[in-house]
Amino acid sequence: MKGSISMLKSINPSIKAITVFVTGVLLAFLYDPITPLIYLIFIIVVTFTLGNISIKRWLLLFTPFVFLAIGFAWMTMLYSGDKFSGGKIVFSLWIFEVSKDSMMVAISLALRSLCFTALSFMFVLTTDSTKFMLSLMQQLSLPPKLTYGILAGYRFLPTFKHELEILRQAHRIRGLGQAKGIKNRLVQLRRYLIPLMANAIRKAERVAIAMESKGFTGTTDRTHYYKLTVNKRDWIFLSVFLLVFTACVYTTYQFGYLNIFGKKIS
Repeated sequence: MKGSISMLKSINPSIKAITVFVTGVLLAFLYDPITPLIYLIFIIVVTFTLGNISIKRWLLLFTPFVFLAIGFAWMTMLYSGDKFSGGKIVFSLWIFEVSKDSMMVAISLALRSLCFTALSFMFVLTTDSTKFMLSLMQQLSLPPKLTYGILAGYRFLPTFKHELEILRQAHRIRGLGQAKGIKNRLVQLRRYLIPLMANAIRKAERVAIAMESKGFTGTTDRTHYYKLTVNKRDWIFLSVFLLVFTACVYTTYQFGYLNIFGKKIS
């Protein structure tokens, strides 16, 4: 049980990112609803069985994208191009006529967007940001200057929220409460941004000096305290996602629903 719980977190972050990117690109070519539906179910099953992710938290994050996908589908049905508006008319709404083909494409768009969302959540919720940056540097040869710069900036984000809250409290003490009106809000925003930017510059200088004092030069031929590797399990992870995608496409083809860029393949 413990092995399965930590499975997704133990996958090399670069391989996981490549998996998400490649499958996402492949899904973009498909315009039928069957393939993304099957693949969405597969992604969700993998996420919960191997990711140790709270269902409640996942649903809380995922639900807004469901409504967004429904909005995409609705607009696609009403404003589909000539290429996707053929087939029998399913229903009419005011001056709009929704055909079977446009409905299928709309459902496909919604399901594809949910697949992209599920893939993104699988990656974000099971990947440590520091390990991801280190993996990009070690496996994909991302320049160390860029990698450590991103890491430093990412570490500053929580402090900005704390500093902003301190500024708000300081302004309240001096009688400057919540501004009303667009003009006053812009003035208040300026009062917040200037000290925040000043603190950010000071912190960036301190980090730069600290890194230089520790011998950081930004060269690629450097040793790493935490060494990330790509092993057999990582390649199996990538292969399984590609094989399942191929199986989904083949299944859709067998049922005669496969649609690539609006062209049915049968």
